Amino acid sequence: MRLLLLACLRAQTGNATTADRIQSHLHAAGHICVLKDVFRYESPTEIANLTSADKFDAALAIHLYKGGRLLQGSRIPFGIIFGGTDINEDIKCEEKRRIMGEVLGEARFAVAFTMKMKELAAAEWPDTRKKIYVQTQGIKTTPSETFDWCRFLQNADIPTDRDNLHVFLLICGLRRVKDPLYLVDVFSDWHRKDPSVHLGIIGPAVDPLFTNEVKEKVKRAPGIHLLQEMPQDDLHAAMQRCFAVVNSSISEGMSAAILEAMDLDIPVLARNIPGNAAIIKHKDTGLLFSDPQEFVVLSKSLMNDPIMEREIVKRAKDYVKKHHSWECERKAYQTLVLKLQ
Repeated sequence: MRLLLLACLRAQTGNATTADRIQSHLHAAGHICVLKDVFRYESPTEIANLTSADKFDAALAIHLYKGGRLLQGSRIPFGIIFGGTDINEDIKCEEKRRIMGEVLGEARFAVAFTMKMKELAAAEWPDTRKKIYVQTQGIKTTPSETFDWCRFLQNADIPTDRDNLHVFLLICGLRRVKDPLYLVDVFSDWHRKDPSVHLGIIGPAVDPLFTNEVKEKVKRAPGIHLLQEMPQDDLHAAMQRCFAVVNSSISEGMSAAILEAMDLDIPVLARNIPGNAAIIKHKDTGLLFSDPQEFVVLSKSLMNDPIMEREIVKRAKDYVKKHHSWECERKAYQTLVLKLQ
């Protein structure tokens, strides 16, 4: 089949990473899968013209609103993959909710990353429950073997002459829903008392206005570093060398960065929100914090208890292997796409 896959394709965002994986799964089954960025199109008419001109047999869209709205009234069959902010945030807006309900009604199937996400969608649109499948994200990490950690630290203005350096990495696209400034004040205060701790915020400037806000704040915050986005394999290598990976989002579908950290044997500290609590069991496979002060308390306990750290990391790795198999995800999408024939 010749398939169109619509997604937000900004480099290094979660949706772009998911789109790449799904494309790879479908190519492996012998389909042609063409990725298109939702931000290049404004209306379903444009997509209808594209599917007609390029002779697409079927389509997929990641994000029920951003991608799905472009397939409304589509002449070709399509499936939807929930993004996270569609079900967690966009559903609160009446007009978006109406459009998403219509799109879901037309879709042959929908994929939710968690049972919780399926339940939220099914509660809003009960008639669609049977067409929503739960498929967790499959994870495969590929750390670069030529990555230069010392140069990475130098570029970030992090001193390399300390033996007991503790670098925390917050990996996210710079937009408000990711709330990268949530920990900045408290972390900076902690850094003043303990100069061995540093927080690196790394990811693409998704929202330019908000990115300027982040830059201004970080300039005035010792111990906080805003880093350039980097290729996936370099990012995985940087994660491997850091002390812990941090997530401070207001809302998440399913954070690939958290799962990748688990796969790379790195502890995770994440804000206690439903999307994060769905993949982290507190003090078992990671640490969940409810406010910035608790983040510091938990970070210190992790730094002072290497046995707890080792046990968390081991259980997290086992969890990812068991529940986020890349091979299982591949089989699931290769089977689901047959519903579009």
